[in-house]
Amino acid sequence: MRKFNITVNGKTYEVVVEETGVSSAPAQAPSAPVQTASPEPAKQEAPAPVSVPADGTTISAPMPGTILKVNVEKGASVKKGDVLLVLEAMKMENDIQSPVDGTVIAVQASKGASVDTGAPLVTIG
Repeated sequence: MRKFNITVNGKTYEVVVEETGVSSAPAQAPSAPVQTASPEPAKQEAPAPVSVPADGTTISAPMPGTILKVNVEKGASVKKGDVLLVLEAMKMENDIQSPVDGTVIAVQASKGASVDTGAPLVTIG
């Protein structure tokens, strides 16, 4: 068993590697001192931020991405948990759900549009 320090995206991890055969490349010593850090726990995705203006509830984009599908239009009735639209981010499709029951007051997003984090998508009253 051999110990190595591996740096990924500026964070250094100590790893133990089991040697199974003879390597054709000579071993090299590290050229600089290395700090060891423990890996950070995976971050959980937060639900879409919701703000409550006087005229309704605005559902905002939780992350930057592209709108793949819009399932509602102005005047539609929605229930809490209904999928309002589908947002593609990092090659994953994310269902953006209604946090409340109500009627769609406005749809600020359209299919194919690129949105930034916090961009208003749908307003429900």
